Amino acid sequence: MHQIRVSLRGEATVLMGKNTMVRRALKGLIGERPELEKLLNFVKGNIGFVFTNGDLKDIRTKIVSNRVAAPARAGAVAPADVIVPAGNTGMEPGKTSFFQALGIPTKIARGTIEIVSDVSLVQAGEKVGASEATLLNMLNISPFTYGMGVVQVFDKGTIFSPEVLDVEESALVAKLMSAIREIASISLAVGYPTLASVPHSVINGIHCQP
Repeated sequence: MHQIRVSLRGEATVLMGKNTMVRRALKGLIGERPELEKLLNFVKGNIGFVFTNGDLKDIRTKIVSNRVAAPARAGAVAPADVIVPAGNTGMEPGKTSFFQALGIPTKIARGTIEIVSDVSLVQAGEKVGASEATLLNMLNISPFTYGMGVVQVFDKGTIFSPEVLDVEESALVAKLMSAIREIASISLAVGYPTLASVPHSVINGIHCQP
C-alpha cells in the first residue's frame, strides 16, 4: 500500500476505511449527489477508493503494477500455478524423503539435494498444503504476489468495468467509421437521407449530371 501511495503522489489520493464507515459517508452525501448511491453495492470485502483527476488508464497501470512477493501459506488458494524449478537446493541429503513425499525427483550432487526437473507443485485454484508451504519456504520461494486491483471505475456519475480502459482510441475510431459506412450504405439503399448518406448522395448527384 505504501508503494502505491508513493507512485500516485501528486496524481491521486488513496483512501481506505471500514466498510460501515464508508457506507455511512456515502449515504450522507447521496442527498447532494444522488449518483453516489450506485457505489453502495460495491462496498464489500477489502476495498478502498482512489480519487484522481488524472488519466484513468495511467492510474490503473500504476496501481496494478505495484505488487509484492509473498510466501505460500498453508490453506491459501493459489492464484497461479506454482512451479519448483530444477537446480541445486543447497539442502543436506537427509531431507531427500521430504521431496520424495511430494513427488519431486531429486539426486545428490556435491553433497546436496538437486531437483532433477521442473515440477508443478500446486495448480492454480488449489489450496496450498502444509507440506507444500513448508517446502516452498525452505527453498525461499515466494510464489504469490499481492497488491491492489481496480474493481470498478466511477466517472461523472457512471460506473463501468476497468476493462473499458483497455480499449484503444484507434479501435473506437475504427468502429465508429465502420458504423457510419454501414448507416450510409443502408440509407442510400432505401433512399432515406441521413447525415451519413447525404455526402454520398451529393457526390452521386454530381456524377450523374450530363
